[in-house]
Amino acid sequence: MFTLIKTIDQPKTIKEMLPLTEEQKAIKNMRDSEVANIITGESDKLLVLIGPCSADNETAVLDYIGRLAKVAEKIKDKVFIVPRIYTNKPRTRGEGYKGMLHQPDPNKETDIQSGLIALRRLHLRALQEFGMSCADDMLYPENHYYVDDLISYVAVGARSVENQQHRLVASGIGMPTGMKNPMNGSMHVLLNSIHAAQIPNEFKFNFWQVKTDGNPLAHAILRGAVDTNGINVPNYHYEDVVKFTALYEASGLKNPTIIIDTNHSNSGKNPFEQIRIVKEVLANKKSSSLFGKYVKGFMIESYIQDGKQDVNGKEYGKSITDACLGWDKTEKLLFYIAENA
Repeated sequence: MFTLIKTIDQPKTIKEMLPLTEEQKAIKNMRDSEVANIITGESDKLLVLIGPCSADNETAVLDYIGRLAKVAEKIKDKVFIVPRIYTNKPRTRGEGYKGMLHQPDPNKETDIQSGLIALRRLHLRALQEFGMSCADDMLYPENHYYVDDLISYVAVGARSVENQQHRLVASGIGMPTGMKNPMNGSMHVLLNSIHAAQIPNEFKFNFWQVKTDGNPLAHAILRGAVDTNGINVPNYHYEDVVKFTALYEASGLKNPTIIIDTNHSNSGKNPFEQIRIVKEVLANKKSSSLFGKYVKGFMIESYIQDGKQDVNGKEYGKSITDACLGWDKTEKLLFYIAENA
């Protein structure tokens, strides 16, 4: 049984509350082009999608993005940084903190209307204050249009990538969209998801019959897998990537691109392993032209402090969901990526 609690404003209404200026639109469009050029191969920069597992605190996230913006300026010739502002958190068992959308204050009750305003404000402030359009996770496809004018990258998670609505909505997004391999690691499912996102589709969305043009910028994110015994199985190693590139080439998909997710099942959720994984992948890019051609960037989970804390924890800039790499290590890693790109 559903209990109706309260109505929620439509995207247009919340966009009118928190609008963009023409200057901000121009910055966002420029950043969109930078990311698109990496996906299409017109740019040989590395794309780094980096930030907290979950955007749980506006002040801390903006502090983090301000630090990131300074590094981004220094390494912009080699690396293009897109901060992660992930405002929805998938939960394997359906329990726990579900992100800023649900609880703009993790210590208060669910308030989705306030959450939508809070997440748009956070994305807007990142653009206003630091010139950084960000990435967000499309956990709920109908919510994409609350931030579509602010973000430069969309991720479709491992639990969502097999879902019909996610695939079809991705086909109409018109911006770079990373499709993660499913939890079981199936490369065929991943390629089918990318195919569905790249072709035109016609379907019901909200209260409309809609038609999409297809999204040629949809591509793969390898995040590792979990076997039937619950054991993490990484898929960033040379052999894994080369096998996948053969399938990718045979598929005939447009703009074949692989982003390596350095956390999740690739690291066993040990955030410090991300440093080693990045270094291994960069070495493989240099040693193999095929590996280098396809692997165009990284997804890294990082925040101000190392590790994680309980959802009610009071440590500033420390994740309340998955453990993250702290700022000092992150800064060194970003400079290493630029030096070895």
